[in-house]
Amino acid sequence: NVRRLRHHASIALWCGNNEIEQGLIGDRGWENGQMPWSEYEKLFDRLLPGIVEELAPEANYWPGSPHSPLGDRRDHRNPTCGDAHLWDVWHGKKPFEWYRTCEHRFNSEFGFQSFPEPKTVYGYTVPEDRNITSWVMEHHQRSGIGNTTIMQYMLDWFRLPEGFDNTLWASQILQGMAIKYACEHWRRSMPRGMGTLYWQLNDTWPVASWSSIDYHGRWKALHYMARNFFAPLLVSGVEDTEKGSVEIHVTSDLMAESSGTLRWSVTDVNGQILLSEEESVAIPAHASRLARPLDLSFLIAEHGQRDILVWLELENAGQPTSSNLVLFARPKHLELSREPGITTTIDTLEDGAFAVTLQTEKTALWCWLELEGADAVCSDNFLHLRPGKPVTIQMRPEKALTAEQFGRQLLCRSLVDTYR
Repeated sequence: NVRRLRHHASIALWCGNNEIEQGLIGDRGWENGQMPWSEYEKLFDRLLPGIVEELAPEANYWPGSPHSPLGDRRDHRNPTCGDAHLWDVWHGKKPFEWYRTCEHRFNSEFGFQSFPEPKTVYGYTVPEDRNITSWVMEHHQRSGIGNTTIMQYMLDWFRLPEGFDNTLWASQILQGMAIKYACEHWRRSMPRGMGTLYWQLNDTWPVASWSSIDYHGRWKALHYMARNFFAPLLVSGVEDTEKGSVEIHVTSDLMAESSGTLRWSVTDVNGQILLSEEESVAIPAHASRLARPLDLSFLIAEHGQRDILVWLELENAGQPTSSNLVLFARPKHLELSREPGITTTIDTLEDGAFAVTLQTEKTALWCWLELEGADAVCSDNFLHLRPGKPVTIQMRPEKALTAEQFGRQLLCRSLVDTYR
């Protein structure tokens, strides 16, 4: 395998095993299915690193994942060194905010599940199966606690979706929110935290799982969100609900220093501007910094936490680079307008693509586009709309469509459509 794969430029590390140090090592021998340390060391500390050194000497080797290279190797979650697999959210049922307590150096496995979108689920169900507790839906599930756990977390964050399809879509927004909490926190912790790999990328069959791309190659909400929270330049915010404050952070994976304009706007739930300011910011290379603390307690005292939204924007080299949204209340408690007044304008582009410009009269959260009965690749999706801020998404249908056909098949929805 080393000979077969060693020429691939994408290989950053050769890893001996997955989770053997975490749970399968014993002290006395092959009792209870455990591998003795003496044999583990022969294979993963001597044989395999020797092969890598001989056949791919320019590469790095790591005996296993997770692994603590200092101190007791059984301490597989050592926050001071090595890599960690963190499943307190999902398997441990901890809230998403738990991620913000983690100070691990390289977070190489963590995740949260969602259902695939309706087009995919309809491929392995008939109408009578389309209930998430049906035998077929539970069979197409990669975790024994899966469907129940999705719904438990969903009720923590969102209003109960109306109907089967909306439950599928809401689960994807929920998944994206969970991983966004984790990745933004660990990026803000640079240089202590310098690695984040969520589990998982894709699926081997059509199923509810931790993937961000389903079996058919359809992007879930998480994959669109990942393009933004893993962008080279990131603006993010950390709210303190007790103090009524927000810390605005700017994070850069660029190898050179830069500068930009940081903007923040505070609105009510309908989009009425309560406060709007901007300032120039220095952006250090390969680092994260607290750019601005905001005291919003006076606005919260007047409007309440459920009626405050904080919009963040970072501009670099004159171009919008990153945007974000900070909430003081969980989405289920926001009184979002049931009729936000979203309009779409369609322009035909070259090579069969279309540009869809979205505008809204009132705030619309997690707005997404899709084509009825057809697949399409989108430049972005599951984004937040606010009045006076049009957003353009490019869509490329899988099969050629006329402008008239595209307009008839275009669907646009947002979070409120899942429960109204």
